[in-house]
Amino acid sequence: MTRATEAFTIGVILFTTYIILYLGFVPLPDIVQDKIIPVLPWWGLITFGCYCLFTIGFALFTFRDCPEAYHELMSEIQQAKTDLRAKGMQLN
Repeated sequence: MTRATEAFTIGVILFTTYIILYLGFVPLPDIVQDKIIPVLPWWGLITFGCYCLFTIGFALFTFRDCPEAYHELMSEIQQAKTDLRAKGMQLN
C-alpha cells in the first residue's frame, strides 16, 4: 500500500468515526456529546500543527554541520575572485 493510500484510508476511518460520534449513533454522556465531540476537529488540527512545528524545530536543532562543504565553497569563492581580478574587476 502506498503512503497516499494509507493516509487516505486512515482519514476516511477517522472521518467516519467522527461523524458517527457527532450524529449521536453511539450513546455517550451528554457532556461528552455536547462539549467534547464538536471540538475534536480543532483539537486534531492544533495537534497536527504542533507536531509539524516540533518536527521542523527538531530538524533545525539537529542540523548537521558540513565542514567539507564549507571549505569547498570557500575555495570556489577564492577561485571566482581570482578569475574576476584577472579580468580586471576590482573587489573589496
